[in-house]
Amino acid sequence: MKKILLLTTGGTIASVQTGEGLAPVLNGQRIAAFMGGITAGYAVTVQNLYELDSSNIQPEEWQGMARAVAREYVHYDGIVLTHGTDTMAYTASVLSFMLHNLPIPVVLTGSQLPIWHPLTDGLENLRCAFAMAAGGRPGVFVAFSRRIILGTRAVKVRTTGFDAFESVNCPYAATVDSTGLNFNETVLPHPRGEFRLEDRLCDGVILIKLIPGLNPEIFDMLLNMKYRGIVVEAFGAGGLNFVRRDLISKLQKAVEAGIPVVVCSQCLYERSDFTIYQAGQKALESGVLQAFDMTTEAAVTKLMWALGQTARPEEIKQIFSTCYAGEISLA
Repeated sequence: MKKILLLTTGGTIASVQTGEGLAPVLNGQRIAAFMGGITAGYAVTVQNLYELDSSNIQPEEWQGMARAVAREYVHYDGIVLTHGTDTMAYTASVLSFMLHNLPIPVVLTGSQLPIWHPLTDGLENLRCAFAMAAGGRPGVFVAFSRRIILGTRAVKVRTTGFDAFESVNCPYAATVDSTGLNFNETVLPHPRGEFRLEDRLCDGVILIKLIPGLNPEIFDMLLNMKYRGIVVEAFGAGGLNFVRRDLISKLQKAVEAGIPVVVCSQCLYERSDFTIYQAGQKALESGVLQAFDMTTEAAVTKLMWALGQTARPEEIKQIFSTCYAGEISLA
Protein backbone atom coordinates (compact mmCIF):
# COMPACT_ATOMS: atom_id res chain seq x y z
CA MET A 1 0.00 0.00 0.00
CA LYS A 2 1.53 3.33 -1.11
CA LYS A 3 2.12 5.92 1.59
CA ILE A 4 0.73 9.31 0.57
CA LEU A 5 1.00 12.59 2.45
CA LEU A 6 -1.90 15.03 1.99
CA LEU A 7 -0.85 18.64 2.59
CA THR A 8 -3.68 21.18 2.65
CA THR A 9 -3.40 24.93 2.17
CA GLY A 10 -6.99 26.15 1.75
CA GLY A 11 -8.55 27.31 -1.52
CA THR A 12 -12.03 26.74 -2.93
CA ILE A 13 -11.87 23.03 -2.15
CA ALA A 14 -11.67 23.95 1.56
CA SER A 15 -14.19 26.79 1.48
CA VAL A 16 -17.60 27.22 3.07
CA GLN A 17 -20.17 29.95 2.61
CA THR A 18 -19.80 32.86 5.04
CA GLY A 19 -21.37 36.28 5.35
CA GLU A 20 -18.54 37.59 3.18
CA GLY A 21 -18.70 34.87 0.53
CA LEU A 22 -16.75 31.64 0.22
CA ALA A 23 -13.81 31.41 2.62
CA PRO A 24 -11.34 28.53 3.17
CA VAL A 25 -12.01 27.33 6.71
CA LEU A 26 -11.90 23.52 6.34
CA ASN A 27 -8.66 22.07 7.65
CA GLY A 28 -7.00 18.96 6.27
CA GLN A 29 -8.82 16.55 8.54
CA ARG A 30 -12.21 17.96 7.59
CA ILE A 31 -11.34 17.76 3.88
CA ALA A 32 -10.23 14.16 4.32
CA ALA A 33 -13.58 13.33 5.92
CA PHE A 34 -15.30 14.05 2.58
CA MET A 35 -12.98 11.82 0.57
CA GLY A 36 -14.56 8.47 1.39
CA GLY A 37 -13.28 5.60 -0.73
CA ILE A 38 -10.80 7.73 -2.67
CA THR A 39 -8.11 6.96 -0.11
CA ALA A 40 -9.05 3.32 0.49
CA GLY A 41 -6.08 1.99 -1.46
CA TYR A 42 -3.48 4.21 0.20
CA ALA A 43 -1.97 4.78 3.61
CA VAL A 44 -2.75 8.49 3.98
CA THR A 45 -1.35 10.99 6.45
CA VAL A 46 -2.89 14.47 6.61
CA GLN A 47 -1.08 17.67 7.51
CA ASN A 48 -2.71 21.10 7.47
CA LEU A 49 -0.32 23.85 6.37
CA TYR A 50 -2.61 26.84 5.76
CA GLU A 51 -6.25 27.80 5.43
CA LEU A 52 -5.82 30.53 2.83
CA ASP A 53 -7.53 31.74 -0.30
CA SER A 54 -4.82 31.26 -2.92
CA SER A 55 -4.88 35.02 -3.58
CA ASN A 56 -3.13 35.23 -0.20
CA ILE A 57 -0.52 32.59 -1.03
CA GLN A 58 2.77 34.49 -1.30
CA PRO A 59 6.51 33.69 -1.39
CA GLU A 60 6.57 33.00 2.35
CA GLU A 61 3.93 30.28 1.89
CA TRP A 62 5.81 28.86 -1.10
CA GLN A 63 8.85 28.46 1.12
CA GLY A 64 6.73 26.83 3.81
CA MET A 65 5.37 24.30 1.31
CA ALA A 66 8.82 23.54 -0.09
CA ARG A 67 10.24 23.04 3.38
CA ALA A 68 7.36 20.74 4.33
CA VAL A 69 8.04 18.59 1.25
CA ALA A 70 11.79 18.56 1.99
CA ARG A 71 11.13 17.53 5.57
CA GLU A 72 8.66 14.76 4.77
CA TYR A 73 9.47 13.31 1.33
CA VAL A 74 11.69 10.48 2.65
CA HIS A 75 8.72 9.02 4.53
CA TYR A 76 6.26 8.84 1.62
CA ASP A 77 5.83 7.49 -1.89
CA GLY A 78 4.10 10.68 -3.00
CA ILE A 79 2.57 13.94 -1.81
CA VAL A 80 -0.77 15.54 -2.72
CA LEU A 81 -1.05 19.27 -2.03
CA THR A 82 -4.47 20.92 -2.14
CA HIS A 83 -4.41 24.57 -3.20
CA GLY A 84 -6.67 27.30 -4.52
CA THR A 85 -6.81 27.50 -8.29
CA ASP A 86 -6.13 31.21 -8.77
CA THR A 87 -2.39 31.06 -8.01
CA MET A 88 -1.84 27.32 -8.31
CA ALA A 89 0.20 27.71 -11.51
CA TYR A 90 2.63 30.08 -9.75
CA THR A 91 3.00 27.69 -6.82
CA ALA A 92 3.51 24.66 -9.05
CA SER A 93 6.18 26.50 -11.03
CA VAL A 94 8.13 27.83 -8.08
CA LEU A 95 8.06 24.47 -6.25
CA SER A 96 9.48 22.89 -9.41
CA PHE A 97 12.53 25.17 -9.08
CA MET A 98 12.93 25.00 -5.30
CA LEU A 99 12.67 21.20 -5.08
CA HIS A 100 15.72 20.28 -7.14
CA ASN A 101 15.99 16.61 -8.18
CA LEU A 102 12.79 15.78 -6.34
CA PRO A 103 12.68 11.95 -6.07
CA ILE A 104 8.91 11.51 -5.57
CA PRO A 105 5.74 12.96 -7.13
CA VAL A 106 4.28 16.13 -5.62
CA VAL A 107 0.84 16.72 -7.12
CA LEU A 108 -1.12 19.95 -6.68
CA THR A 109 -4.87 19.93 -7.06
CA GLY A 110 -7.98 21.81 -6.01
CA SER A 111 -11.46 22.47 -7.31
CA GLN A 112 -13.84 24.98 -8.80
CA LEU A 113 -16.58 24.02 -6.31
CA PRO A 114 -16.05 23.30 -2.58
CA ILE A 115 -15.60 19.68 -1.60
CA TRP A 116 -18.96 19.59 0.24
CA HIS A 117 -20.94 20.74 -2.81
CA PRO A 118 -23.06 17.98 -4.42
CA LEU A 119 -21.57 18.77 -7.84
CA THR A 120 -18.00 19.33 -6.72
CA ASP A 121 -15.15 18.53 -9.08
CA GLY A 122 -12.85 18.24 -6.07
CA LEU A 123 -13.34 14.52 -5.48
CA GLU A 124 -12.43 13.57 -9.05
CA ASN A 125 -9.42 15.88 -8.99
CA LEU A 126 -8.27 14.33 -5.73
CA ARG A 127 -8.77 10.82 -7.11
CA CYS A 128 -6.48 11.62 -10.05
CA ALA A 129 -3.97 13.43 -7.84
CA PHE A 130 -3.66 10.42 -5.53
CA ALA A 131 -3.20 8.11 -8.52
CA MET A 132 -0.41 10.32 -9.84
CA ALA A 133 1.19 10.62 -6.39
CA ALA A 134 1.24 6.83 -6.15
CA GLY A 135 2.50 6.42 -9.72
CA GLY A 136 6.20 6.56 -8.95
CA ARG A 137 7.01 9.36 -11.43
CA PRO A 138 9.00 12.09 -9.65
CA GLY A 139 8.40 15.78 -10.20
CA VAL A 140 5.91 18.54 -9.48
CA PHE A 141 2.54 18.27 -11.25
CA VAL A 142 -0.96 19.74 -11.38
CA ALA A 143 -3.88 17.31 -11.53
CA PHE A 144 -7.11 18.76 -12.85
CA SER A 145 -10.02 17.51 -14.94
CA ARG A 146 -8.44 14.08 -15.50
CA ARG A 147 -5.27 15.59 -16.87
CA ILE A 148 -1.82 15.75 -15.30
CA ILE A 149 0.26 18.80 -16.17
CA LEU A 150 3.96 19.43 -15.58
CA GLY A 151 4.18 22.02 -12.82
CA THR A 152 6.02 24.59 -14.93
CA ARG A 153 3.55 24.33 -17.83
CA ALA A 154 0.22 24.69 -16.02
CA VAL A 155 -1.86 27.81 -16.67
CA LYS A 156 -5.35 28.57 -15.39
CA VAL A 157 -7.42 29.47 -18.46
CA ARG A 158 -11.01 29.38 -17.15
CA THR A 159 -12.65 30.97 -14.14
CA THR A 160 -15.63 28.62 -13.75
CA GLY A 161 -15.17 25.63 -16.07
CA PHE A 162 -14.04 22.37 -14.54
CA ASP A 163 -11.32 22.10 -17.21
CA ALA A 164 -9.71 25.15 -15.65
CA PHE A 165 -6.08 24.34 -16.46
CA GLU A 166 -4.21 23.64 -19.65
CA SER A 167 -0.68 22.51 -20.37
CA VAL A 168 0.82 25.34 -22.41
CA ASN A 169 3.41 24.59 -25.09
CA CYS A 170 3.88 21.08 -23.74
CA PRO A 171 1.88 17.81 -23.97
CA TYR A 172 0.14 16.56 -20.85
CA ALA A 173 2.36 14.58 -18.52
CA ALA A 174 -0.45 12.03 -18.14
CA THR A 175 -4.14 11.63 -18.85
CA VAL A 176 -6.88 9.58 -17.24
CA ASP A 177 -9.39 7.60 -19.27
CA SER A 178 -11.07 4.19 -19.26
CA THR A 179 -7.66 2.51 -19.57
CA GLY A 180 -6.36 4.17 -16.41
CA LEU A 181 -3.54 6.64 -15.80
CA ASN A 182 -1.52 6.98 -19.01
CA PHE A 183 1.93 8.54 -18.72
CA ASN A 184 3.70 10.52 -21.43
CA GLU A 185 7.29 9.48 -20.81
CA THR A 186 8.66 12.23 -23.07
CA VAL A 187 7.30 14.88 -20.70
CA LEU A 188 8.06 13.35 -17.31
CA PRO A 189 11.11 14.73 -15.45
CA HIS A 190 14.18 12.58 -14.84
CA PRO A 191 16.07 13.68 -11.71
CA ARG A 192 19.84 13.68 -11.97
CA GLY A 193 21.70 13.75 -8.69
CA GLU A 194 20.76 14.20 -5.07
CA PHE A 195 17.71 16.11 -3.90
CA ARG A 196 18.38 19.70 -2.82
CA LEU A 197 16.05 22.23 -1.26
CA GLU A 198 16.83 25.59 -2.86
CA ASP A 199 14.21 27.75 -1.21
CA ARG A 200 15.76 31.22 -1.30
CA LEU A 201 13.50 33.59 -3.20
CA CYS A 202 13.54 37.28 -4.08
CA ASP A 203 10.15 38.96 -3.92
CA GLY A 204 11.46 42.14 -5.57
CA VAL A 205 10.23 41.05 -9.01
CA ILE A 206 7.49 42.79 -11.00
CA LEU A 207 5.49 41.80 -14.08
CA ILE A 208 4.59 44.48 -16.65
CA LYS A 209 2.15 43.80 -19.49
CA LEU A 210 2.74 46.13 -22.41
CA ILE A 211 -0.09 48.11 -23.93
CA PRO A 212 0.12 50.54 -26.85
CA GLY A 213 1.07 53.95 -25.47
CA LEU A 214 2.63 52.74 -22.20
CA ASN A 215 4.71 55.51 -20.66
CA PRO A 216 8.35 54.32 -20.60
CA GLU A 217 9.00 56.35 -17.45
CA ILE A 218 7.36 53.55 -15.48
CA PHE A 219 10.68 51.71 -15.73
CA ASP A 220 12.48 54.66 -14.12
CA MET A 221 9.99 54.39 -11.28
CA LEU A 222 10.72 50.67 -10.91
CA LEU A 223 14.44 51.42 -10.57
CA ASN A 224 13.71 54.02 -7.90
CA MET A 225 11.51 51.51 -6.07
CA LYS A 226 14.50 49.13 -5.81
CA TYR A 227 12.98 46.28 -7.79
CA ARG A 228 15.59 43.63 -8.48
CA GLY A 229 14.00 41.93 -11.50
CA ILE A 230 11.50 42.77 -14.23
CA VAL A 231 9.40 40.47 -16.40
CA VAL A 232 7.78 42.08 -19.45
CA GLU A 233 4.93 40.57 -21.45
CA ALA A 234 5.69 41.91 -24.93
CA PHE A 235 3.57 41.81 -28.06
CA GLY A 236 3.44 38.77 -30.33
CA ALA A 237 6.77 37.06 -30.99
CA GLY A 238 8.58 39.78 -29.08
CA GLY A 239 7.58 43.30 -30.04
CA LEU A 240 8.39 46.36 -27.92
CA ASN A 241 7.73 49.86 -29.16
CA PHE A 242 10.66 52.27 -29.64
CA VAL A 243 9.06 55.03 -31.74
CA ARG A 244 8.09 58.16 -29.70
CA ARG A 245 7.79 56.12 -26.51
CA ASP A 246 11.12 54.29 -26.39
CA LEU A 247 10.68 51.30 -24.10
CA ILE A 248 13.82 49.57 -25.30
CA SER A 249 16.18 52.29 -24.10
CA LYS A 250 14.56 52.15 -20.67
CA LEU A 251 15.01 48.38 -20.52
CA GLN A 252 18.65 48.82 -21.48
CA LYS A 253 19.05 51.30 -18.63
CA ALA A 254 17.65 48.70 -16.22
CA VAL A 255 20.00 46.02 -17.54
CA GLU A 256 22.98 48.38 -17.21
CA ALA A 257 21.93 48.98 -13.60
CA GLY A 258 22.27 45.24 -12.97
CA ILE A 259 18.55 44.46 -13.01
CA PRO A 260 17.70 41.41 -15.15
CA VAL A 261 14.84 41.96 -17.57
CA VAL A 262 13.05 38.84 -18.87
CA VAL A 263 10.73 39.29 -21.84
CA CYS A 264 8.00 36.82 -22.77
CA SER A 265 5.00 36.97 -25.07
CA GLN A 266 1.44 38.00 -24.25
CA CYS A 267 0.36 35.14 -26.51
CA LEU A 268 -0.51 32.04 -24.52
CA TYR A 269 0.73 29.56 -27.09
CA GLU A 270 3.95 29.13 -29.09
CA ARG A 271 7.30 30.74 -28.45
CA SER A 272 8.69 34.22 -28.61
CA ASP A 273 11.58 34.82 -30.99
CA PHE A 274 13.25 38.21 -30.81
CA THR A 275 15.38 37.54 -33.88
CA ILE A 276 12.43 37.87 -36.28
CA TYR A 277 11.63 41.59 -36.17
CA GLN A 278 13.62 44.79 -35.87
CA ALA A 279 11.96 45.61 -32.54
CA GLY A 280 12.95 42.25 -31.12
CA GLN A 281 16.53 42.49 -32.31
CA LYS A 282 16.83 45.94 -30.74
CA ALA A 283 15.55 44.46 -27.48
CA LEU A 284 18.16 41.69 -27.59
CA GLU A 285 20.87 44.29 -28.20
CA SER A 286 19.72 46.06 -25.03
CA GLY A 287 20.53 42.94 -23.01
CA VAL A 288 17.10 41.52 -22.17
CA LEU A 289 16.65 37.78 -21.64
CA GLN A 290 14.22 35.80 -23.76
CA ALA A 291 11.67 33.53 -22.13
CA PHE A 292 10.98 31.67 -25.41
CA ASP A 293 8.01 29.33 -24.77
CA MET A 294 7.85 29.69 -20.98
CA THR A 295 4.56 30.56 -19.35
CA THR A 296 4.38 33.91 -17.62
CA GLU A 297 3.99 32.11 -14.29
CA ALA A 298 7.15 30.11 -14.89
CA ALA A 299 9.11 33.17 -16.07
CA VAL A 300 8.14 35.20 -13.00
CA THR A 301 8.85 32.46 -10.47
CA LYS A 302 12.07 31.39 -12.17
CA LEU A 303 13.35 34.97 -11.93
CA MET A 304 12.34 35.16 -8.26
CA TRP A 305 14.13 31.87 -7.65
CA ALA A 306 17.20 32.82 -9.70
CA LEU A 307 17.60 36.11 -7.81
CA GLY A 308 17.36 34.14 -4.59
CA GLN A 309 20.42 32.16 -5.66
CA THR A 310 22.57 34.94 -7.10
CA ALA A 311 22.69 38.66 -7.88
CA ARG A 312 25.26 38.30 -10.66
CA PRO A 313 23.76 39.16 -14.08
CA GLU A 314 25.88 36.63 -15.95
CA GLU A 315 24.70 33.86 -13.62
CA ILE A 316 21.07 34.93 -14.04
CA LYS A 317 21.59 34.74 -17.81
CA GLN A 318 22.99 31.23 -17.46
CA ILE A 319 20.03 30.17 -15.34
CA PHE A 320 17.60 31.38 -18.01
CA SER A 321 19.50 29.48 -20.67
CA THR A 322 19.09 26.25 -18.67
CA CYS A 323 16.01 24.04 -18.46
CA TYR A 324 15.54 22.82 -14.89
CA ALA A 325 12.03 21.40 -14.77
CA GLY A 326 10.70 21.24 -18.32
CA GLU A 327 9.84 24.96 -18.22
CA ILE A 328 11.52 25.96 -21.48
CA SER A 329 12.29 24.53 -24.91
CA LEU A 330 15.73 25.79 -25.86
CA ALA A 331 16.15 23.97 -29.19
